[in-house]
Amino acid sequence: MQKLYVHPLPVRIWHWTNAFGFIFMIVTGLQIRYVGLINLMSFKTAVVAHNMIGFVLIANFFIWFLFYLFSDKIKVYHPELSPLKHFQASFRQLKYYGYGIFRGDPNPHHVSAYEKFNAMQSMTYQVIMLMLVPIQFFTGLLLWDVQRFSAAIELFGGVRIVDTIHVLIFIFFAGFIFVHPYLGSLGHTRMAHFKAMVTGYEEVEDDAKP
Repeated sequence: MQKLYVHPLPVRIWHWTNAFGFIFMIVTGLQIRYVGLINLMSFKTAVVAHNMIGFVLIANFFIWFLFYLFSDKIKVYHPELSPLKHFQASFRQLKYYGYGIFRGDPNPHHVSAYEKFNAMQSMTYQVIMLMLVPIQFFTGLLLWDVQRFSAAIELFGGVRIVDTIHVLIFIFFAGFIFVHPYLGSLGHTRMAHFKAMVTGYEEVEDDAKP
């Protein structure tokens, strides 16, 4: 077993800020949506906290975006540029998650500094980070000040449409909060990937290291 430095400090700071931020956004969002049924805090406190954390996460997103855009770490999202090879790798990973993992088969993906995501993860995270997260921030910004952004809201079909999109993506992220830790527990030990996101070092088998 060898240690490989996979998660740079800026990525780890971004990750944990994002993780706790989205948890608080979900909690405050539930309080705002179901006022009267959930009483964790006052409605006003929930709104203020939701807005404040939202702006922190928007700033955090741009830190992530600029870090990957202006560093060679962007390769972790595009280790394989051949669509066919990417599809084949995704299919192998799907078979592993579908039944191979329950039979004790080895993971077909081997972590390296520039291939920390398997094919399925790289595509999923790109959809989340480059499409869903920006849409969620944009709709949240419109709902933050309905009067100021009334023209843009009407352009996209009105408050009901904007709010519905915001809530649907919120539901996705609420589910993701549960799925992500489960997938994170599928290392060689249950805490291996969590530990790596704190220290930056992934533990890899000696014969798996490129």
